[in-house]
Amino acid sequence: MTRTTPPRPLDVEALFPELAAYRGTTTRLHPRPGSPDVSASSVGGPLLWPRDEPWPVCTEAHGRGRGRRPDDIHRERAILAAAQARDPWTGLTDDERQLVDELRRAHRLTELSETDPLPLIALAQLYRRDIPDLPPGPDGSDLLQVFCCPFDAHGTGRYDLLLHLRWRRSAEVGAVLAVPPQPQVVGYGGYVPEPCVLHPEQVATYPFAGLLPEELCARIDAWEEALEVLEGQAEQSDEERDGAEPVGYQYDLSIPPGWRVGGFASWHATDPSPMNCLACATPLELLLTIDSSEWDGGSGSWKPTEDRDLPPHPFATPTKIRMGRDGELNVFTCPTDPDHPHRWSLQ
Repeated sequence: MTRTTPPRPLDVEALFPELAAYRGTTTRLHPRPGSPDVSASSVGGPLLWPRDEPWPVCTEAHGRGRGRRPDDIHRERAILAAAQARDPWTGLTDDERQLVDELRRAHRLTELSETDPLPLIALAQLYRRDIPDLPPGPDGSDLLQVFCCPFDAHGTGRYDLLLHLRWRRSAEVGAVLAVPPQPQVVGYGGYVPEPCVLHPEQVATYPFAGLLPEELCARIDAWEEALEVLEGQAEQSDEERDGAEPVGYQYDLSIPPGWRVGGFASWHATDPSPMNCLACATPLELLLTIDSSEWDGGSGSWKPTEDRDLPPHPFATPTKIRMGRDGELNVFTCPTDPDHPHRWSLQ
């Protein structure tokens, strides 16, 4: 099934004609539970990985011997989903609750040292043929594969994630690795994705308001403030308002939520931060957004038409990936040389 973004509640370029010069595109990936194979773009699916190529690992020194088993995480999610489908109000049976408690138990692997090679978790693979806004990789690469370490124990503060990007030319892959290695335990279950097929859709997008010219940003802010005043003054019943919801630039007219490729990054949790290449100082461009939710109450106008009757829980979180406190991870790469180090921002 395709996924279709509804028309925007307002024509933002009619309100602010200058925005036409800043219009861009982004490809919403619309991940949904499924059974992808190695030939498909996916989140949490099997990768087109050469049988004779070493799997990426984390070798940074940090604890890696205590956590939850990935299989336990998948099984717990399946039990919770079955209970939700059976009866959202009743919840788990006593036996199910006991089993879930057991599956949530942390395990300790005393034989692992802090520098033993730790298999990274495969988050996604994206083919250029499927994703209009996916830029070309180095040397004509057409396939991007995304990994992370399953422990938040990196960087100067020892609380950051480790993200690894791998580009390849898909036509050159021969025999495929049948059973990829996986970590025995993970420090954070939010890095363990559920298999999802993708339904890519290219949509228009506009920059975060704080990155627009100062005069234009001020006009947008004034327009939103005026709308808030009118909303506060309105003393209409729900029937009279016909279910209308306030419309804002940030959440309804500029940057869509969910997993997407290209376009503009949102800076709703922090002030905009300069993102320049550490190798050549070129301004980086947004490559990929990994979002904890496909829509929520603040971005409900972006809910696909095909999903309009679905509640946020559990349908808005198909991948089960959780970035930070249910935020989004924006990954930036160098437009001059994709081999240059990437950078990321958590919002």
